[in-house]
Amino acid sequence: MSKTLGLDVGTKTIGVAISDAFGWTAQGLTTLKIDYHDEKYGLEELSKIVDDNNVSKIVVGLPKNMNNSIGESGERSLNFSEILANHIPSVKIIMWDERLSTVGAERTLLEADVSRKKRKAVIDKMAAVFILQGYLDQPIKGEL
Repeated sequence: MSKTLGLDVGTKTIGVAISDAFGWTAQGLTTLKIDYHDEKYGLEELSKIVDDNNVSKIVVGLPKNMNNSIGESGERSLNFSEILANHIPSVKIIMWDERLSTVGAERTLLEADVSRKKRKAVIDKMAAVFILQGYLDQPIKGEL
């Protein structure tokens, strides 16, 4: 059975989550450091994750503004998804509305009394879990 990846694309890191083989639950996998200036974007690491885990879909978080418009962060996610699709053409890329996913992840970590230093280390991975779990919880899997 194939799995699904969830990505939270940030300015310096990409949070990565992966589904179980049944597509029921999302688990945090890793946080990749990226540098937009050297144009590597963590693509080699993502290719390896895709190959090693039999991934057939990647859900990329699309941060929209509350009025449904797409700002700078959303444009960055859209651009990254195009680069990703060209680099790993065998995998379906799905854009997923991720409004408030980082806020939800932060709230969960605060409620668990995780220190600020530890929150900073896992927030992107936790946001990727929120993005992927939101996608997995939909009765009909779709795209934006």
